[in-house]
Amino acid sequence: MNGATAGRIVVEVRAQDPISQAGVAGQLRTRPEVSLVGQSDAEVAQVVLMVVDTVDEVALRVLRQIQRTSTARGVLVITQIDEQQLASAAECGFIGVVRRAEATPERLVQVIGAVARGEGYVPADLLGSLLEQVGRLQGEVLGPRGVNFNGLAAREIEVLRLVADGYDTADIALKLAYSERTIKNILHAVMTRLNLRNRSHAVAYALRQGLI
Repeated sequence: MNGATAGRIVVEVRAQDPISQAGVAGQLRTRPEVSLVGQSDAEVAQVVLMVVDTVDEVALRVLRQIQRTSTARGVLVITQIDEQQLASAAECGFIGVVRRAEATPERLVQVIGAVARGEGYVPADLLGSLLEQVGRLQGEVLGPRGVNFNGLAAREIEVLRLVADGYDTADIALKLAYSERTIKNILHAVMTRLNLRNRSHAVAYALRQGLI
């Protein structure tokens, strides 16, 4: 960490074999955008970059262990991957995925920067099929249960929509045929679950998510 410079993204590189680790670390070491740390300084890493051949059970155990023990966001450099493996990696917090064949220093720095900002990166050919998988899950599993991918139930969205329209608790209760206590409980549950400060913050969140 001694060589780190202000403004650089602190990155830990891991791999299933030492040659891969040395290769990727060598590509990144000269880049001014990042500062590399070893496992002994892993707690200060903002991004952990993991090099694997595929997301098999062995790799998944490592990804889950990283998720449990680190606050860093994850980038996966991988030889081959399909939609299911992509979903498994995302569940472990690895929201950036780069195929080895495309892992130039420029691409790696681009993806590391995106992930450090909380953005995801997925190979273009997998994005469409991943969105189809998400759509199927919403339509076949979550939708019938009245739940959306954002974790909000249909009635929670309806309450937020009415709050945004300027209705108070009594009016919302009357419109939706709930008690005022139920409306208050719904709003409290939403704000607690999503770490929202107040009703205005909850409405702003719903607007940003395109829910209302």
